[in-house]
Amino acid sequence: MNENVIAKAEKIIADKVGRMSEGFCALALIDDKGYPTASTVSISKADGIKWLTFCVSANENKARRVAGCNRASVCINSPNYNITLVGTAEIITDPKVKKEMWYAGCEHHWASPDDPEYAVLRFATERYNLRIGMEGGEGNL
Repeated sequence: MNENVIAKAEKIIADKVGRMSEGFCALALIDDKGYPTASTVSISKADGIKWLTFCVSANENKARRVAGCNRASVCINSPNYNITLVGTAEIITDPKVKKEMWYAGCEHHWASPDDPEYAVLRFATERYNLRIGMEGGEGNL
């Protein structure tokens, strides 16, 4: 995989972190009947394409789905790029991590980082498929 394509994908992701109106991506999880379900989410933090975090409700669908099956996929796209990441997810309720992942906009859903209903979903990439303009490829982390 061309290091240049990875760097471009990482910049696209970094530009979307914490920006609710511009940071949406699709998160796909497996439901309790074994079907994939996708929903849009905002990226809370990221380390390039290695891992991304999302703020979620601790007792709602995303958290329950991750508890049942940790396999997940993330897709970030536009007419100019498609970033597809495949890996695993985990729910984090550690207060320190919750505070680190909190960003402006979370207050629309939860009272504070200490809200017991607030949790962090951490996605770790195992493989990827990147298409940025005319460049692209796939690989494993």
